[in-house]
Amino acid sequence: MCFYAMTYYKLHYACVSCRVSFKQHAYPQREHVCPNCSQPLICAGHDFAPPPRRDVRSWSVVAAVLGEGLRYEGLSVCGCGKEPKYRPRTRAELRVRRTVAARDGLLLSEALPRPDPLTPLTD
Repeated sequence: MCFYAMTYYKLHYACVSCRVSFKQHAYPQREHVCPNCSQPLICAGHDFAPPPRRDVRSWSVVAAVLGEGLRYEGLSVCGCGKEPKYRPRTRAELRVRRTVAARDGLLLSEALPRPDPLTPLTD
């Protein structure tokens, strides 16, 4: 069943400097700004689960993932996928993917979505 095709769902927007996230409608002509610091919010996708605000280490991983232009989305845009795509959750997982990207000459945005960093991604 196409969950995202049946109803219009709000997207998650995150401010990594304030460590907050909001669900807002995606208006292309409107810039989403953080109510705390007035900086632009980063679109985190439909399936973003923000870590607690006090968890600075997890937010540093979220900042690295969103900084590479990746979003927390399901297997397909329409929402038919049963599980979201892989994103690193700990700094150790992020460190391994950075090491593999530097060793193999990959972009970090290519190494981050791999569940196992040593095997190539097959989409």
